[in-house]
Amino acid sequence: MAEPILLEYEPLSHRQEATKIVRKIPNATKTYVAGLFPIVQWIHRYNLTWLVSDLIAGITVGIVVVPQGMGYAKIANLPPQYGLYSSFVGLCIYCFFGTSKDISIGPTAVMSLLVGQAVAHVTEVSDYTGPQVAVTLALISGVISIFIGLVRLGILVDFIPGPAIAGFMTGSAITITIGQWPNLFGLQGVDTHDAAYLIFGNFFKRLPTTHYDAIFGLLGLIWLYSVRWGTGYLTKKYPKYSRHLFFFNIMRNGILVIVGTLIAYLIQIGKASSPVSILKTVPSGFQAMGVPVVDTTLLGMVSGTLPSVVIILILEHVAIAKSFGRINNYKIKADQEIIAIGVANVIGSFFGAYPNTGSFSRTAIKARSGVRTPLAGVFSGLVVLLSLYALTPAFYYIPNAILSAVIIHAVADLASGPKFWKQLWLISPFEFFTFVAAILITFFTSVEYGIYVSVGLSIVSLLLRIARPRCAVLGRVPVYPSQSGQAPGTVSVNGSSTADSFGKKKTQGGTSGFEEDVHYIYVKKNHPSLHHLVEDAPQGVVIFRFDESLTYPNASFISDKVMHHIQDNFSSAVPISTKKGDRAWNDHRPLPKKGEVLETVQDNGPRLYAIVLDCSAVNHLDSTGVQTLLDLRLAIDRLTEREVEWHFASLASPAIRNTLITSGFGTQAGRGPRTGELLPVVPAHRDGPQTTIDHTSTEQDIGHIHIDMDEKKSMRDRDIERNMGSSEKPYDSESECSLYENVSDKLSYCPRASRGLPIDRYPFFHWDLEDAVRAASYTASRAIRNNLP
Repeated sequence: MAEPILLEYEPLSHRQEATKIVRKIPNATKTYVAGLFPIVQWIHRYNLTWLVSDLIAGITVGIVVVPQGMGYAKIANLPPQYGLYSSFVGLCIYCFFGTSKDISIGPTAVMSLLVGQAVAHVTEVSDYTGPQVAVTLALISGVISIFIGLVRLGILVDFIPGPAIAGFMTGSAITITIGQWPNLFGLQGVDTHDAAYLIFGNFFKRLPTTHYDAIFGLLGLIWLYSVRWGTGYLTKKYPKYSRHLFFFNIMRNGILVIVGTLIAYLIQIGKASSPVSILKTVPSGFQAMGVPVVDTTLLGMVSGTLPSVVIILILEHVAIAKSFGRINNYKIKADQEIIAIGVANVIGSFFGAYPNTGSFSRTAIKARSGVRTPLAGVFSGLVVLLSLYALTPAFYYIPNAILSAVIIHAVADLASGPKFWKQLWLISPFEFFTFVAAILITFFTSVEYGIYVSVGLSIVSLLLRIARPRCAVLGRVPVYPSQSGQAPGTVSVNGSSTADSFGKKKTQGGTSGFEEDVHYIYVKKNHPSLHHLVEDAPQGVVIFRFDESLTYPNASFISDKVMHHIQDNFSSAVPISTKKGDRAWNDHRPLPKKGEVLETVQDNGPRLYAIVLDCSAVNHLDSTGVQTLLDLRLAIDRLTEREVEWHFASLASPAIRNTLITSGFGTQAGRGPRTGELLPVVPAHRDGPQTTIDHTSTEQDIGHIHIDMDEKKSMRDRDIERNMGSSEKPYDSESECSLYENVSDKLSYCPRASRGLPIDRYPFFHWDLEDAVRAASYTASRAIRNNLP
């Protein structure tokens, strides 16, 4: 027999761990501080080639961001120049703190809608102005974001799944589109601050009053979509002109604004006022610069909106940065990105900017334009600066319908299409419900409530999955090794299967249920595809698999599942009461009828000798979980009136193994004291029930229980002391553990050690499920062979 591989685990020393952490503090601090300014890692390698690429990409994005910024400012219920303020600051500041070369910072549709709803609410009930509300939101949300990034709490965004984000993004896109219809058609008297469904209804009421603005708006939409689809078609037909077509496609917004402005100017010549609604005066330069004043009253009024602003600020930015990092093969640091967006908003508040974050459409344009470094944002900012100081007189004649067309065209890409709906329904109906709920709540109320509902439903879904995990009872499917090139299960000429040609040599005792030439795979007993092939576990053995960690939210649920299965499928050794007064209050078995022999009504089902737990999916075991296992073990032992062995397969970490050893699962079957209450919530009262059940444990009476709560030194401590002095044999003598019972024959609790499978020092911890079931079946076969109760 080959020498078994013995697993060695170093004792977990908290002092050593603390010492390691303290020694790492200087280097970790240095790395932390250096990581706050990622620009120092690449700026010294900057060259002319990078400069040309960044210049082209920056100017391209700048041409797009100017009309979008002014349009988004109108969604935020702010003058158009505030969109340019927000665009400039975000573009210029990001390169110093960001880790993504592609992302473009500035006003976005969803954030503008959220700010607009907050501005409308505050200005209706107070004397505060829209810019005051917007600046306060930018400052406070920026400070919160910086704090989240500095303390590395970016993990919080991982608790919000993609469908929830897609839900309120789609709802926001629908709300923004409907909100722009009145401006697109030049309608008056439609309150665009209302919920989307009210705007929808009022739009059709006012539709007969359509003005000439509709010509500008509808023709603008036709132009935008025609250029997009036309350049896409021509790119496929003439690939060599793809780059030229790309830049022409990107300039479609700018061309539309220039042409529309020129026409609006021409048709106003000789008239006192314009026949269409125009943007009118846009102040030159930064007129709103100054130290932001934090008014506690105003802060209290916007406090309800702040959480949703921070969520959008971080979620939208990090999601876009991660997406383009994967596309272009680089990795971003989520916490540093949160710091970058926070700093951009804090500094932006001094320029009069409202909250800005990463823009998907402009980031896609920037990436496709061939950007090389984050410095491209500075060149985009210079384009915005040029517009603020040189082009503001021309902005006077920009038709509002043209800006509405630009906005509708931009936000249409935020909405998830039918393909996404269908795939999400097929993958996860509950996430589909969350997605649809976010859309409906946003449509009928506001984007703020849509965010809260989608995030809340996502967290509820996560908690339900943790608190109510899947717990499966496993069966086994035999897998026979192939021979002479034949596939397993091949039928020979005489009609017998290939497996029949093997000598099926039973293990010692002949009742363990295993054959040496047969291996098993373990699946749910009700497996949808293999249920007709699934065999029961070996006699006296039951196998469970948990699909989540065993922690306080789900411990009771899992315990009930296990206990109910054992009660329903295995016999109870507790005799049926013959009198009503002697019957336990929770004993549901019927009393024997008058004249009926007691033995005929006793439970004659199979007896339970061992339980196997597949712990491959259990990544954490807390104190409540282990106490639940102890309570469950005690309840099962009382039910069967024997000590049922517990075998653990595929333990995920040494920490879980150490927890099980501490709780007494490493020393079972009469080899050590039994722990009843590991961490009692309510200490045992001296006048209450005692926890000691004293029986004499012998080999012929394996099921009797011995629990001693006053034991001064646990068996685990003695095992560790012995193992520290010896690395060859886990126990001092063969009698201490049946791991070495009948050593000359085989390792009974490690039946596959001879095949090179690693074994643990404790016989109840196993490398894989097959090894655990074989060991458990040895226990059951020995009990059955010796006619034990």
